[in-house]
Amino acid sequence: MRKSYRVKKESEFQEVFETHNSVANRQFVVYSLDKPNQLHFRVGISVGKKIGNAVHRNWVKRRIRQSLLELKPYLRQDVDFIVIARPAADQMSMSDVKASLIHVLKLAKLIDPNYDSEEKS
Repeated sequence: MRKSYRVKKESEFQEVFETHNSVANRQFVVYSLDKPNQLHFRVGISVGKKIGNAVHRNWVKRRIRQSLLELKPYLRQDVDFIVIARPAADQMSMSDVKASLIHVLKLAKLIDPNYDSEEKS
């Protein structure tokens, strides 16, 4: 994803966390912050050390980024959100990561509720 689509600064992460607007499933937690004047969404990805060493953490981040890239046209554009990976995300295949992200994004109302992953694959 391009830099303009990323939440990078600590202060921006904290701004999203402070809204306390979060949803979760077994693999991911998503915090979101509405930004009505924003042209496109921005995402931050956090993978903690409980996941494993740097190789495993980067592997999980790459899968999350790729899934979000594929879902980009169906995501709300006026929002900043943070995706936090839980330890269960380490052993998932690419299709499982995408399915789990779709589930948690629907719970957070960040993706079209009628989005059907079977049609788009």
